[in-house]
Amino acid sequence: MLYSIRHATVYEYDRDVSLSHHLLRLAPRALDRQRCLEQIIESVPPASTQSHHLDHFGNTGTFLTIEGPHRRLEIISKSLVDSQPPSSSPEPDGTPEWEVVRDLCSADGLEAPLEAVEFVFPSTSIPQRPEFAAYAEPSFPPGRPVLDAALDLCRRIHADFAFDSRATTVMTPVLEFFEERRGVCQDFAHLMVGCLRSLGLPARYVSGYLETLPPRGRKKLVGADASHAWVSIWCGDAGWIDLDPTNNVMPSNRHFTVAWGRDYDDVSPVRGVLIGSGSHQLSVSVDVSARDAANPL
Repeated sequence: MLYSIRHATVYEYDRDVSLSHHLLRLAPRALDRQRCLEQIIESVPPASTQSHHLDHFGNTGTFLTIEGPHRRLEIISKSLVDSQPPSSSPEPDGTPEWEVVRDLCSADGLEAPLEAVEFVFPSTSIPQRPEFAAYAEPSFPPGRPVLDAALDLCRRIHADFAFDSRATTVMTPVLEFFEERRGVCQDFAHLMVGCLRSLGLPARYVSGYLETLPPRGRKKLVGADASHAWVSIWCGDAGWIDLDPTNNVMPSNRHFTVAWGRDYDDVSPVRGVLIGSGSHQLSVSVDVSARDAANPL
């Protein structure tokens, strides 16, 4: 299935901005289950420079420079993605015991690959906390297979925490979300990663998009789709397995992976440095829609 993804970010400034530099992470990754066939980045005002690079985690970063006075900046990313259903996941009971995975990544063992070990440690936005370990422990009794335990943790987070788009911001500490029990997908993902790492298990934060479906009998609204976040846990020989605690699902071909890292700070879609701005207002809209080969974008 071909999907077009349109991500629009608009900044409204209360004073002229004379120069701005922006780092974008908006290009869907190349994976076994998805291919980004095309991506276009446009801006108004147009960028004086645009360049691309791969970061430490293999995510595509796009660098923009906007020159000249402006009070409004619009950045539009348009991507065409070939998305396939995920290959069959391993049976949860067939994955290694969680203690085995933990020990492979421990300082005494370090037998796991570096790409797993580097996701065991705390990061800027996700500390290792005894409260997180204590919350996770009922899902991780001795000898339980790691994926089976992680699925149970995913289910419990979904049940115990409420989605509330007004409860938190991108700056809300994960410990505050843990205490208040209300937040958005970023918070759900941060908490689950924090729980897993607090047990010594490797977990990474994944950003991307989620195609939403309208209620039966209603037309889909423009801009109704969303940037989304979920979790990936390393399960030994079974590799990395994605889990979405906000929705209590294993991501499907309606999830589109853009980037992964230690936490949100590593993968924020748009960030920038400005000269001449006071306060600003930000608005974001996302559209994900199925397309045929004759009319892809």
